[in-house]
Amino acid sequence: MHAGSSGLGCRGVCSRPEIARPSRRNAEVASKRERQRKLARERYERRLNRRAERDRRARQWTISVLAAVVVLAIAVGGYFIFRPSGGSAAAPKSATPSATASASASASASSSAAATTAEPAHHCAYAPSGTAARKVSVPPATPDYTATYQATIHTNLGNIVINLLNSKATCTVNSFVSLAAQSYFSGTHCHRLTTSGIFVLQCGDPTGTGQGGPGYKFDDENLAGASYTAGTVAMANSGPNSNGSQFFLVYKNSTSLPASYTPFGTIVSGLNILQNVAKAGSDNSNGPGDGHPKEKVEINSVTIKKT
Repeated sequence: MHAGSSGLGCRGVCSRPEIARPSRRNAEVASKRERQRKLARERYERRLNRRAERDRRARQWTISVLAAVVVLAIAVGGYFIFRPSGGSAAAPKSATPSATASASASASASSSAAATTAEPAHHCAYAPSGTAARKVSVPPATPDYTATYQATIHTNLGNIVINLLNSKATCTVNSFVSLAAQSYFSGTHCHRLTTSGIFVLQCGDPTGTGQGGPGYKFDDENLAGASYTAGTVAMANSGPNSNGSQFFLVYKNSTSLPASYTPFGTIVSGLNILQNVAKAGSDNSNGPGDGHPKEKVEINSVTIKKT
């Protein structure tokens, strides 16, 4: 069919169909909505960032507080025993433990006491710990809990005789007897004297630094109702169940000490030797009333009498 005869044709220039275009107002509305969505996203992201920052700071604060508590607990618990005598760190003004330390130690003592039975130990565990100040064999795991022991510490100032509490602190006595038999204490000196708040002479470290031990450790014993009156012999430690070779001799009632140190003996002769050493005082190398004894106490040997 010819295009000219069709009713669909056109003569001259045909007009093009009108294409709908968005109005300027519609474009502005769309742009405004996009800006609003962008601002909303930015506000949301800022809120998330602020919340994340708050959470981060809260975690950091909690960690800092916990770290401070742990450091304080270690400092308080380890202050009395195994602190190097003559160290460069400043010592507290008083050797008396704080109320918090006493409360914590009492709680620890109660827990230990609950686990302790009245019957003497038939088996002792000695775990490796650090480097031995002197090479010694580990004590026998099976102690003679029926025996009665008396120890004599032979010093340059005279003899100190101690009845050992084998029925109450069997594993502690077992270790002390073993070390004495191996001459572990021979030729050593007592490295620390305290004359303020706590009244003790500390011995048992061949290095003389307050850091030496036998290369093993063992658990606390005999803590239920423990007190440290004049004549008590007890184990030094750096925390619960960390006994080694160091021990201290109480020359005057020390009521401020918490029940955290295993009593394993009672002085029956030679207490006057300790009291005379205390009168001579310490060199205050760890702080007032705490340091090396001015009158040197040398341990020539420790002998054991078993019955």
